[in-house]
Amino acid sequence: MTNKLTACTSILIGKKASIDGSIMIGRNEDAKAAWPKHMVVHQHGELGPHFLSKDTKLAIDLPGDSARYTATPEWTDKEGLFEEDGINEYDVAMSATESAYANPLVLGCDPLVESGLNEEAMVTVVLPFVKSAREGVQRLGDLIAQHGSGEVNGVLFADNEEAWYFENGSGHYWVAQRIPDDSYAVVANQLAIQEVDFNDPDNFMFHPGIQDFVADHQLNPSPDSFNFRKIFGTADRSDAVYSEPRVWVGHQTFSPQAAQSEQPESSELPFIMKPERKLSVLDAQAYLSNHFEGTAFDPLGKGPVAHKYRPISLAKTQESHVLQMGRSTGANIHWLALGVAAQSTYVPFFNGITDVPAPYKRGKLPAQLNSAYWIFKHASVLVDSHLHDFLPLLEDVQKERRAAAIQLIKETDAELSRYTGDERTTFLNRQSSNFATDTLNAYKSLALDLITKMTDYSALNFNTDENL
Repeated sequence: MTNKLTACTSILIGKKASIDGSIMIGRNEDAKAAWPKHMVVHQHGELGPHFLSKDTKLAIDLPGDSARYTATPEWTDKEGLFEEDGINEYDVAMSATESAYANPLVLGCDPLVESGLNEEAMVTVVLPFVKSAREGVQRLGDLIAQHGSGEVNGVLFADNEEAWYFENGSGHYWVAQRIPDDSYAVVANQLAIQEVDFNDPDNFMFHPGIQDFVADHQLNPSPDSFNFRKIFGTADRSDAVYSEPRVWVGHQTFSPQAAQSEQPESSELPFIMKPERKLSVLDAQAYLSNHFEGTAFDPLGKGPVAHKYRPISLAKTQESHVLQMGRSTGANIHWLALGVAAQSTYVPFFNGITDVPAPYKRGKLPAQLNSAYWIFKHASVLVDSHLHDFLPLLEDVQKERRAAAIQLIKETDAELSRYTGDERTTFLNRQSSNFATDTLNAYKSLALDLITKMTDYSALNFNTDENL
C-alpha cells in the first residue's frame, strides 16, 4: 500500500442535471492537515517516453507525446507525484482517486499488487494520453489489468459529452459506469457502483474477465444479479460512521423528497440519484465544503452528536477541485480551492492556459507565506482561533469572491470569440491569473484584519479604570 492513502469525497453531475448544461466532476483530496499542494500546467510533450513510479517502482512506457494538462502535485515527490486532478488539451478531465476498500473474500482471490499502479501515478500516466473520457476509462482499466494496483480506488472522468466513474475492486478487476445525463452521484470512501449491466456498453465498461472471476471463485452473494458494491465492497461499522453519512447529506441536499426516508448510516444508499432542482457549479462546491451544517452532526456545534460522523470538509483537506466540462459558452474550467474547502475559495482556471501565478506554483514545508496554499491556510487557522467572531468575516470574503468569479466567467465568455491562437492563450492566462491574484490579495487582507482584531484577545490584556 502507498504511504499516503487519501480519504476523499467526490461528486459527479450529468449535463441535464446541471443548471447550465455543463458536466462536473469534483473531489476533496484529504490526507494531512499541513501537507502543501501546488498547481502546474504541463506543456505538450513534456513527459518523455517513460515513467517510473517513486512509490511502487512500476515502470511504464508512455504512448507518444503527452498532451498539455493541468495538475495539482504534492510539495515533494519523495513518495510519488500525486497529481490528483486536471484537464488536458483535448478537454478530458480526470480526478484520482477516491480511496475505497474491498472485502477479504475478494482480496484473497485477487490480492493487491505492491508493485502496481497506484493513486500517485494514475493522472500522470493516463490523462496526458487520452482524447475522451471513455478512452481514459479504458486506458486506466488496461493498465490495472496488466500491472495490478496496490489500492482499491474510484476515479472520475469527464469530457464535453459525459462523465464516468471507474472503480477497481481488487488487484486487477474493475468496472466503470457512465453517469446518466439527468443524474448525479456522490461517493465517500466506499465502492459505490451497484448493478452492472454487461449488455449495455453505452453505460458500462469492465474488465473482460470479471464475470468469470466472480463465478469461478463463488464471490457473488446474489447470483441472479451483479452488484459490484456487494460483491467487492465492504459494509461494516466503520463505513456507517466514516463514509455513508457523507453520501446521505448529499442526497438530503439535492434530492430531499426522494431521500427523506434515508438514514445516515444506511449501507443501501443508491449510487445514482436525480436532483430535484438543477445544480450549479456553486452547488458542487458547496457539497465539497459541507460539514453537516444545519444538522446536529456539525463538528462546529456543541451537541452530543456533533462529532459522530466524519464531515466532507475537514482540516485534512489539502485541496478541493471541480472540473467543469462541456461549457457551451466558453472554455472549460479547472476550479481549485487550496486548503480546507469550507474556509478557502474556488479559483477558476480556464482550460487553455499555459501558466499559473507564481504563488500557486509554490508550496513547501515549513510554511511559507509566498505560497497560495499557505496564504489560504493562514487565514483558515486565524479564523479557527476565534470561530464565533471571525467566521462571518471569512464568509464575507468568500461571498464576494464567488460573485466575482461568476462575473469573471461571464466577461471572459463574452470576449473569448474575439481571440484565436496565441492571443486566445494570452487572454485566458491573463483572466485566470488576475482573478487568482486578486483572491490571494483578499485572503492576505483578511489575515491582516484578523491579526489586528486578535491583538485585543491577549491573556495579558487588562481593563484599566479610566479614572486612574
